[in-house]
Amino acid sequence: MITADPAKMDAKPQTTFSIKLAETQGELEAAQRLRYNVFVEELGGGGTMVDHAARLEIDRFDPYFDHLLLTDSARGEVVGVYRIMRRDQAEAAGQFYSADEYDLSILLNSNRNVLELGRSCLHPAYRGGMAMFHLWNGLAHYIADHDIEILFGVASFHGTDISKLSEALSLLHHRHLAPEDLRVRAQPAAFQRMDLIAEDQLDTRAAMLAVPALIKAYLRLGGFVGEGAYIDHAFNTTDVCLILDTARMNARQAKLYQGPAA
Repeated sequence: MITADPAKMDAKPQTTFSIKLAETQGELEAAQRLRYNVFVEELGGGGTMVDHAARLEIDRFDPYFDHLLLTDSARGEVVGVYRIMRRDQAEAAGQFYSADEYDLSILLNSNRNVLELGRSCLHPAYRGGMAMFHLWNGLAHYIADHDIEILFGVASFHGTDISKLSEALSLLHHRHLAPEDLRVRAQPAAFQRMDLIAEDQLDTRAAMLAVPALIKAYLRLGGFVGEGAYIDHAFNTTDVCLILDTARMNARQAKLYQGPAA
């Protein structure tokens, strides 16, 4: 999730990036350290396995995910991360991470190759520029290498006050609800309705301005949201499930997703 205001450092022409999967404990900790900076310090999140002394945001699923790292080559610093999990990795973990929040049965029973995305974040100084395109480009190569057909994962609004999010959630429900063959649903015990305001009563511009940048980016790619939101008090967020079917992306959308040619 990306919610802070963009800064200008990434616009500097000398910024060059490299991207790879974490291979060592040190590389994994670099990802967890950036996650701590964003999700814990910036957004007020927490969790039972967060290591405040070492400034690492950790959970039990980390050993089962692949961790995609974006590094500023000149500075040697990890500035962007994506946590990604294939079906076989989820089986080893016992479930997908987002299964606690959403009933994923409709995706898991589709006999299509699925990939869960999560913990996406950028260093504040690299938001609003080309860093996210480079991260997506690395993700696109991973998707091609593993023949992935459907991407999904939770994305977050900062805060848990639904009254402040009602316009944005309603807009997502009315305009971007997933078709039935992709429509995951928030778990019954935590289901939060998203159709809180009638479509004809929405201030569409204000509602879209309240949608976080990462969610808007996936909508531009042809993504959808599942039915219902999930309030995550531990992370101080309200989550929606994003679903992207690569077969439904047109050529223009795919080009946006993959970013500029290397």
